[in-house]
Amino acid sequence: MSDRVSTDETTIALIRHGLVDYSKAWQEQRVIHDEVARMKRANTLLLLEHPSVYTAGRRYDVSERPQNGAPVIEVDRGGRITWHGPGQLVGYPIIRLAKPTELVGFVREIEAGLSLVCAEFGIEAHCIKGRSGVWVRDSKGDRKIAAIGIRVAQGVTMHGFALNVSPDLSAFEQIIPCGISDAAVTSMQKELGRTITIEEVSPALEQHIFESLKRVCI
Repeated sequence: MSDRVSTDETTIALIRHGLVDYSKAWQEQRVIHDEVARMKRANTLLLLEHPSVYTAGRRYDVSERPQNGAPVIEVDRGGRITWHGPGQLVGYPIIRLAKPTELVGFVREIEAGLSLVCAEFGIEAHCIKGRSGVWVRDSKGDRKIAAIGIRVAQGVTMHGFALNVSPDLSAFEQIIPCGISDAAVTSMQKELGRTITIEEVSPALEQHIFESLKRVCI
C-alpha cells in the first residue's frame, strides 16, 4: 500500500509492505534511493517487517556473529550487528536531508519520534548519551526498545530504525546487539505486560515519524 503525505512544502510517500525478505527490501531501498537522489521520486518512507535475520553494519566485528551459527547479512549502514524479525516495526526513511552533513541531528529527530510513539502507550523511553537508539531506563537498568542505523549518500538517507513491538526477544540472546554488552533488549509488549500488535502501533508511529522527517528533509 502506498500513500502520499503532504508536510508543508514537502511531500513524503509512505509505502506499507507487511512481511518482506530483508534482501528484497534492501534492493528496493537502493532503487528508491537512486530515484530520490536524482529528483525522480518524492522522499519516501518504507514501513514493514522482516522474517528472522541478522544484519551487520560497517562497525561490526566477526567476533559478534550469532553463537548459533545463523547467517549474517553484511550491509552498508552504520552501526554493528542486530536482529530483525516478525513483531518488529521497521522503517526506512529515504529522504533528501536539508543539512546532509548533520547526520546526528537526523538521528536525534528519529529517536524523538520513536520516544513519542512509546509515550502514547505509557512507556517512558528516550535517547541516552553515548548510546544510539531509544531506551527504557529505570531501577532495573537500561533496556533498548528501538535501534537505529543510517547511511547517507548524495545527501539522501537510507536504512533506518527498528521498533520492538512484540518480537521474540530470544533471537537477541545469540548476539551482542549493536555491540552493547552491558544492557538488555526489550519490547513494547514486554514493558506493558500485555499483547500489543504492529497494527495497533503503526498509526502512532506514522504520525510521529512524519513529524520528525518534515523537520529535516527538503
